[in-house]
Amino acid sequence: MDLTSAPDAADTAAQPASEDDAGTPPAIFDVENLNVYYGDFHAVQDVTLPIGKNQITAFIGPSGCGKSTVLRCFNRMNDLIEIARVEGKIDYHGVDLYGLSIDPVEVRRHIGMVFQKPNPFPKSIYDNVAFGPKIAGYKGNMDELVEESLHKAALWDEVKDKLKESALALSGGQQQRLCIARAIATSPDVVLMDEPCSALDPIATLRIEELMQELKADYSILIVTHNMQQAARVSDRTGFFNVELNERGQRTGHLVEFDETGKIFTNPNVKATEDYITGRFG
Repeated sequence: MDLTSAPDAADTAAQPASEDDAGTPPAIFDVENLNVYYGDFHAVQDVTLPIGKNQITAFIGPSGCGKSTVLRCFNRMNDLIEIARVEGKIDYHGVDLYGLSIDPVEVRRHIGMVFQKPNPFPKSIYDNVAFGPKIAGYKGNMDELVEESLHKAALWDEVKDKLKESALALSGGQQQRLCIARAIATSPDVVLMDEPCSALDPIATLRIEELMQELKADYSILIVTHNMQQAARVSDRTGFFNVELNERGQRTGHLVEFDETGKIFTNPNVKATEDYITGRFG
């Protein structure tokens, strides 16, 4: 089994996701009983939730609760950690991402990632965007692809006259938008964002938030953030994670509650969620 049946972003943009009678978008991911271990440390326990197509899904919670660990499961980044072990199931378009026949490199082509700190390559702006498609064997017009990706990342007008200059000369906010352009240049249909604004000033943060709202028409976005106001502003659904001591005295992360963002922030079902949202702990 492989991921060839999973649609590219261009296909999903041409055919918007239909909603069921209750207004719930179809799930692009179905997560069941996800558990993550680092050696004998049980980092995340029994996470089950759907991720809606063409929605922004936010993960919030205190430090060490497993938000980023869960996020990295969606494109198998935890595979790069030798002692990491993932159990349970993550279905992507009905395909088990951890099936024996699945190539993690192919997974990452469909599921891009933007990290906490802007990490442009020490190359030109053009070469940063073109890098992924070149590695993937892209045969189309690279100039058009680079321009399109920079347009989608709302960066083209700022850099169109200096594409051959170093990406490291850009501001922090521009660098992060360049990393978003780099992530979408390989035509994923999911973009993961791990604290994408934590190193940015408020103006750059607002621009990234506006960009996420624009991008969700073509992509499904998962974001980990410590900024609850950001989650409330940008996301459609929110998952609140917390930590508890397991039977071995270890701090294990778990999903407390997952719902529409408005409900999580105004009428949560679980008191621990309300306590976190209102600043009583965490």
